[in-house]
Amino acid sequence: MIVKKMPILQGFPDFETVKKLTKSHVLSEHFVPVFYDIETTGLSRNSTFLYLAGAVAYEEKNWQMYQWMIEDETEEPELLKIFSEFLQNFSCTIQYNGDSFDQPYLEARYQIHGLPSPFESLPSLDLYRELKPVKGLLKLSRMNQPSMEAFLGITERTYCDGGACIRLYKQFASGKKPEADEILMGHNQEDLFGLGKIISMLSYLTLFKEDYDVLNCEIINDQLIFTMEIPYILPAKFSNHSEEFYIIGQKNRVRLLVKAQNGRLKQYYSNYKDYDYIPSEDTAIPKTLSACMDKKLRRPAKRETCYTWFPVTDDFIQNPMKQKTYLKHCLPYYLSTLK
Repeated sequence: MIVKKMPILQGFPDFETVKKLTKSHVLSEHFVPVFYDIETTGLSRNSTFLYLAGAVAYEEKNWQMYQWMIEDETEEPELLKIFSEFLQNFSCTIQYNGDSFDQPYLEARYQIHGLPSPFESLPSLDLYRELKPVKGLLKLSRMNQPSMEAFLGITERTYCDGGACIRLYKQFASGKKPEADEILMGHNQEDLFGLGKIISMLSYLTLFKEDYDVLNCEIINDQLIFTMEIPYILPAKFSNHSEEFYIIGQKNRVRLLVKAQNGRLKQYYSNYKDYDYIPSEDTAIPKTLSACMDKKLRRPAKRETCYTWFPVTDDFIQNPMKQKTYLKHCLPYYLSTLK
């Protein structure tokens, strides 16, 4: 078995940033996370095997990378045992698509070899699942790790992709390419470093979770411009729009431009199933009030028709609390329209 350990001197976020970004997912006050990524000879849990496991852990005020690679299939049980013992030191795992592939694959291999799973009481934070809401906002065509890295400006890799690594590992294990270990471990290292970059994208979720402050609101040519401050530095600038709004974010500032109509704004409501839409009034009202109306005058509200109108007054322009209330209701709707 080939074992490698090295410090990560740059390219990984500092520990406090990781802790802050994952604060809503931490199930214990004792926060000791481990990033990990695995390499296998295929997707099937029964007919392929694990040949490499890589991890990044915070030790002695520095991130350390660990890698274990077996030289042939007979060493897989030993690799599984070593990785299981390693995971005992941590309070949670952080991976990309790990809930759907990495962890189920490993659990199956542990079971096949009659070994206990190390994941039974180990919480998991799957960055792929967590970041799904930002796909439309960031105009991501795909959600795989290379696409996320490309959004962050990481467009080139030194080593081959996962599919080519499988073929290369088989050549390595057969003795045809004994020097291939450097390439295989290099690919895994790039995946691990990618996790360190991608986790910073959790900062975009602040817009979905009302984790922002309204700094300013002004009206210019019938457009309301909200300036928001978020508690993180965004890893990359973004912008997007629809017919109703335009949004742009950079560093720790996000600006939202919303079109007013005749000095009025729509106030959207997320619980649209509790409302009826009244076409003649172009407004939605609670079903508790519309129940007595003629059915021909009302229809069940949809997400896009569940709104009321309110005038944009000077009091609203000067009141951050009212602006935050408006954004609390409307920003989730606006973001949901971005596909």
